[in-house]
Amino acid sequence: MTLCAKINGLFCEYSTPRILVVKSWKIGLIYRIYQYIVLVYILWYVAWRGGHQDTDTVVSSVTSKVKGIALTNTSGLGEQVWDVADYIVPPQEDDSFFLMTNMIITPNQTQSKCAEVRHKGECALFSSLLFSDADYLELPLFLGVQTGRCVHYSDSVKTCEVLGWCPMEKKDDPPNPALLADAENFTIFIKNNIQFAKFEFNKRNILPNMSSSYLATCVFNRNTNPNCPIFRIKDIFEETQEDFQTVAVYGGVMAVQIQWDCDLDKDLCVPQYSFRRLDKKDPKSSETPVHNLRFAKYYKNSDGKDSRTLIKGYGIRFDILVYGEVSFPSADYICDFFVRFTAKAYTKKKFTYLDEHELVSIYFLTQFTNTELK
Repeated sequence: MTLCAKINGLFCEYSTPRILVVKSWKIGLIYRIYQYIVLVYILWYVAWRGGHQDTDTVVSSVTSKVKGIALTNTSGLGEQVWDVADYIVPPQEDDSFFLMTNMIITPNQTQSKCAEVRHKGECALFSSLLFSDADYLELPLFLGVQTGRCVHYSDSVKTCEVLGWCPMEKKDDPPNPALLADAENFTIFIKNNIQFAKFEFNKRNILPNMSSSYLATCVFNRNTNPNCPIFRIKDIFEETQEDFQTVAVYGGVMAVQIQWDCDLDKDLCVPQYSFRRLDKKDPKSSETPVHNLRFAKYYKNSDGKDSRTLIKGYGIRFDILVYGEVSFPSADYICDFFVRFTAKAYTKKKFTYLDEHELVSIYFLTQFTNTELK
């Protein structure tokens, strides 16, 4: 065979097995019974589950934008309006964000010496005495470097003196109800871009029929607006049967799940949204789930010294989890199906018919040949 003929055969021919058809009612009956048994499985696996299709898993990228304004009035900060730059800490994370809903504020801290906040008791040494090295090593380090002195924390209590940001943060419980209780009316705009690399298929959760005016007014609703990518925080908690105001006091972790189950054979590829709380309280434990972090806002005083406002923020971490799989018709299946039902010549070549008498003759001929060979 010449090189040209080999190249022509490589690109212009399709190979498929040849089938031998035996005309025997006994064999045919057994075959048909087997066919009907297998038919149920075929209908379930091929027609229902797409067994003739090839699949791929999703590659995803997520960005989120929170909108909302809250007003607080505290002794530490007075009356203050909080916008997205204040309550989203840090400003950007991968596939997640932290929404601050409550806080303990320690204003006007400076680098100085002060009495450590009481934790396990009080020091027994008078303020004019120094600790020994052994006593110093046994004391826990908390919010500053201990100087080894025992000073007045209050009129009746003495604690360890520390060098650090003073005054120290107080060991108080967070306010109840939460300071940013209005956060339940904030909205989250989630943008999700996905790719199924195997099929070079790209999609995003902002569907083609969504106009700018639609996105400016829509809010996700399971029954009336299931495709809108904008979610009200209170609605998310209601879907998980959780109370936002309760969780907002100490914080928590909530998952926003985006499921992409795409069938390119049927041109179906629309995201499905669901929600789940990830830090549910253990029924066997009395401990309340807590999620918090600390951050500070820094200033320069008139004398040039640094000062800061320390905020211990309690809030809800939202993790956006994307899952998905795409199915696409298999090339071998499509090719065989198309050729079989469109080309008569293919059917004649694909099937060779043999009646029962010919089958018996072939059987005896085979036995005779095997005997002669022995």
